[in-house]
Amino acid sequence: MSKAVRLPRNVRAVVFDMDGLLFDTEALYRDATMATAADGGHDISLPFYLTTIGTPLEATRMAFVARCGQGFDFDIFWTKVKERFDEMTRSQLRLKAGVVELLDFLDDAGLPRAIATSSRHEDAQHHLGFHKLTERFEEIVAHGDYSRGKPHPEPFLKAAERLGVEPELCVALEDSYHGVRAASGAGMMTIMVPDLFPATTEMEDLCVCIAKNLHEVRTLIRSQPIA
Repeated sequence: MSKAVRLPRNVRAVVFDMDGLLFDTEALYRDATMATAADGGHDISLPFYLTTIGTPLEATRMAFVARCGQGFDFDIFWTKVKERFDEMTRSQLRLKAGVVELLDFLDDAGLPRAIATSSRHEDAQHHLGFHKLTERFEEIVAHGDYSRGKPHPEPFLKAAERLGVEPELCVALEDSYHGVRAASGAGMMTIMVPDLFPATTEMEDLCVCIAKNLHEVRTLIRSQPIA
């Protein structure tokens, strides 16, 4: 965010993605998935894996079965991925830069916030609890709370509904292409904080801005009028 940016409307709430935005988990998911695939003799390329990030589990299932064939037992595969990922998070679950500082600022500003994630509630609760952040979000919208996942805007619309704030008055923070498309489709003031995905021209067009980290997000929101 090299030049001054203004949000188009006053901010009344903030909706966060979780994996890759709050927690440095996307790289762990990537490594767990690709290692488990290699163990089973499956050719899972990095470009293919990246297409599944930010999608609901059923969409991921369909993509893997299409890639590996109808005989591929996704449930067994995914159980092994989760076991490997859970083991990795015991020592490697780290917060992304600026998370605590941004949440502290939102507390001071009186701005409510929610999480809109494709992950399961139990994963969200585990990650938030690990870093003692559970009570810092008014709402958590996760897998099972919506019928259509990202890139459909429903998860973000559900988060705004639960917060009681119009979507266009929410800032949405995302790191993935599917997430940005969902947040922008919901009409939110979308900011991308890239993790595994570099910003593209499409992302720049859909977002208010591209931020290097959540410290930059805090600076931007702090410079805006609060409704």
